Amino acid sequence: MLFARRKPEMPTAETALKGRPEPIPTATTHFLSKRALKGPYPEGTETAVFGLGCFWGAERKFWEMGDGIWITAVGYAAGLTPNPTYEEVCSGRTGHNEVVLVAYDPHEVSYEALLKTFWESHDPTQGLRQGNDVGTQYRSGIYVRGEAQRSAAEASRAAYQKVLSANRYGPITTEILDAGGFYFAEDYHQQYLAKVPHGYCGLGGTGLSCPVGVKAEA
Repeated sequence: MLFARRKPEMPTAETALKGRPEPIPTATTHFLSKRALKGPYPEGTETAVFGLGCFWGAERKFWEMGDGIWITAVGYAAGLTPNPTYEEVCSGRTGHNEVVLVAYDPHEVSYEALLKTFWESHDPTQGLRQGNDVGTQYRSGIYVRGEAQRSAAEASRAAYQKVLSANRYGPITTEILDAGGFYFAEDYHQQYLAKVPHGYCGLGGTGLSCPVGVKAEA
C-alpha cells in the first residue's frame, strides 16, 4: 500500500523546538570576497532578506549580481526557534525558512534590482515547496526592513502577479513579513556552490521577466 506524503505545516509556539540561547558556529569570512560575514558592513550599506527555495542556489543568484553586493550569507528567518540548526529547520518544527541575507550598496544596486532577481529565480506560486524540495523551509518569502522595502516588495508582487496570471500561473504564495531575527547557518552552507561548483541546486524560475528593475538615477 502506498502512503501519501504528509503535507507540510507550520508549527505553533507550543509545538516548536525550544532552540538555544547562543548562536551556532559559522564562518567568519565570505568564501569568495574574504569580507567579514557578520560585518560590520560599510556605512551606508543596507540589508535585504529573501527566501526562494534551497538557500545554496538562492545565495549564488545574489552574489552573481556583482557590483554593489557587499556580502551574501545564508541563514534562517521567519520562525519560532531561537538559534536553530540545519537539522532542526529541516524537521519542520522551527517554522524557519531557508533565506539569503544580502548586504548591498544602494548607490550601486537598487532594492528593486534585488527584487527582480528574487522573482525571476524561482516559482513563487508553489506554496511550501520549490520544485522537488518540499517543506516549510522552502517557502517563498520577502522579509522587509522598513516601509520603503515593504512598499517596493508589495508593488513588485502585484506587478509580477499580472505577468504570471497572463501566462496561466496561479496566485503568488510569497509572504511579505517584517524581517525579525536572522540566524546565520552553519559554516559548510555558506557560499556552498562556490565551494562545490557542481553541487545540488533545485531552483527553477518561470522563465518570465519581472517588470521591476534598477532604480532610476536622480
